[in-house]
Amino acid sequence: MNHGTPPVIRATTILALRKDGRAVMAGDGQVTLGETIMKRGATKVRFMYDDQVLVGFAGAAADAFNLFERLEAKLETFNGNLTRAAVDLAKDWRTDKILRRLEAMLLAMDREHILVISGTGDVIEPDEAVAAIGSGGPYALAAARALVNHSDLPAPEIAREAMRLAASICLYTNDQIVVHELGGEV
Repeated sequence: MNHGTPPVIRATTILALRKDGRAVMAGDGQVTLGETIMKRGATKVRFMYDDQVLVGFAGAAADAFNLFERLEAKLETFNGNLTRAAVDLAKDWRTDKILRRLEAMLLAMDREHILVISGTGDVIEPDEAVAAIGSGGPYALAAARALVNHSDLPAPEIAREAMRLAASICLYTNDQIVVHELGGEV
């Protein structure tokens, strides 16, 4: 038991990928406080900027909602330019005394870009059209990369299957998977 230390909130797995002109983001629904599953059906992926951008979070929910609002404002400021909005958010996040304490990561995508955004000022666009964050992120990422390169499955099915695999390995990821597609609900 950790006396005097608040329990760590562990949540989640978020996966984004593009394949054959389709762009999808998936997230599980589990929120864990310490050793306890607090919620099975949390929503961690949302559309922004007239449904042209998808954003998911891993980490503290209240912090993530703060970052969602700020990213949405940046997207408005930069007319939907995800890269400029993400860089400006990361700059603010890193330099602002209050924002610096936020404990979350964002995964954001539009039709051309997938970006991992962190509070250390990182805005990373992976070499491949696949990225994942959260405690189950490495498992989902490995599965999605393999399926993108070695299967004929469409993007939404790759996302579901990769998330199912992550849920079967990671204690902090469940099988309550939601997949969103830019240009339509999957």
